[in-house]
Amino acid sequence: MARQGRDEDGLARFGEPGMLVLLSLSDGAKHGYAITTDIQEQTGVRLGPGTLYGSLTKLVERGLIAALPSEERRRPYEITTAGRAALATQLATWSRVVQTGRTRLAQA
Repeated sequence: MARQGRDEDGLARFGEPGMLVLLSLSDGAKHGYAITTDIQEQTGVRLGPGTLYGSLTKLVERGLIAALPSEERRRPYEITTAGRAALATQLATWSRVVQTGRTRLAQA
C-alpha cells in the first residue's frame, strides 16, 4: 500500500531526490560523485552526500536502480527497467503540471 503523497513504487510525486537520481542514470551508469555533478549541471540542484546516498539506498531497495561491481573506491549504479518506468510516469505527470502552469500564467 502506498503512503500518502507517494506512488505505488514509494516515490514522492514531485521534487523527490530519487527522481533526480533516476534522471541522471537514464543515460548510463554513474557513481555517486558523477550523479551529483550531472544533477547539478542539468537541473541546478545540488544534492548533499546524505541525501544522495540515502536516495541511492532507497532506490536499490525498491528495485529502481542496481549497484554494479565497484570500480576501485567508487560503486556505479544503473537504472533498471522498473526505474525507467517510474521515471517515465513521473515525467508525464511533471509535463502535465508544467503545461497547466504555463497555461495559467499566460491567462494572467
